[in-house]
Amino acid sequence: MDGFDRLRAGIACVRVAHHLRGRIRLKLDGEPEGLPLPSAEQVRHFHTLLQDIEGVHSVRVNLLARSCTVEYDPAVIPMDAWSDFLAGARSAAAATLEDILRAKYREVVNA
Repeated sequence: MDGFDRLRAGIACVRVAHHLRGRIRLKLDGEPEGLPLPSAEQVRHFHTLLQDIEGVHSVRVNLLARSCTVEYDPAVIPMDAWSDFLAGARSAAAATLEDILRAKYREVVNA
């Protein structure tokens, strides 16, 4: 299992709190098994990386609420991609989001 797959396994604790076309709020419920909660510095780094993902316009992280709001382009990332990806569903929408995330992951690892 590569690093991306280990990170992907940690999404079991992430749920969609609110979703409108082009804007989604994700909430962390619990602690992902085998993955410690990130430090504030790691969250800032994560925030910077997320804002640079294809199709993402902006990201706001709320550490106290354990949530993240993402404004995105639904022409690039289909609305269903988020819930399908989080649920582990094998759909074209989920595959689109996973491809975008994997590309960013490879870019960061190879930097």
